[in-house]
Amino acid sequence: MKTARESKLISCHLCHTLSRLPQDTGYTVTKGDKKIKCSCCQSILHSRYPDSISRTWALLIAAFILYIPANTLPIMSVNYWGEIQSDTILSGVMHLLHEGMWPLALLIFIASIFIPIFKLATLFLLLISIQLKLVYRPKDRTTLYRITEFIGRWSMVDVFVIALLVALVQFGSTASIRPELGALSFASVVILTMFAAHTFDPRLIWDVINTNEK
Repeated sequence: MKTARESKLISCHLCHTLSRLPQDTGYTVTKGDKKIKCSCCQSILHSRYPDSISRTWALLIAAFILYIPANTLPIMSVNYWGEIQSDTILSGVMHLLHEGMWPLALLIFIASIFIPIFKLATLFLLLISIQLKLVYRPKDRTTLYRITEFIGRWSMVDVFVIALLVALVQFGSTASIRPELGALSFASVVILTMFAAHTFDPRLIWDVINTNEK
């Protein structure tokens, strides 16, 4: 079966308009010696995202590094009648469970602990599979990437909760809530993983298979 790349067809990464490369030999699908633009949105067309693997690795490693302080440093501090209590993400989940608010605890656990780990692990395995040129279940790996890209935005639930609490709970010396460095680290992890999912090109999964078949 002939691929779009072999047919010299390129899909715009912004508006997804399908374009055909000119027959001029100066144009190449892989490296783009001459820049061509999308006829619809005028963005520069690329058959594959430039430096997709190296950019995704850089963003993923930075997210891995920041994930440590995001879970070990306090994410917020509560000042209630002069008594200050600082909580990490996990201790906050445990505190909610102790107070009987298990639906909220479950939501925070899934959004702030499970989803970030799932995204980091999935992108790591996808990058490894491409660099090792694995051909195992490409359709499932592509579906896994789509799921990862979709659920990434929901990791910000914890940050939104803190922002709302800081805005609403401000009663002078009686009670106040303040975000800590853990919240900044966690927000950075979410943003970095979102960028990493965006820079990763899932078409590279299929390129390995097409290369092996030839």
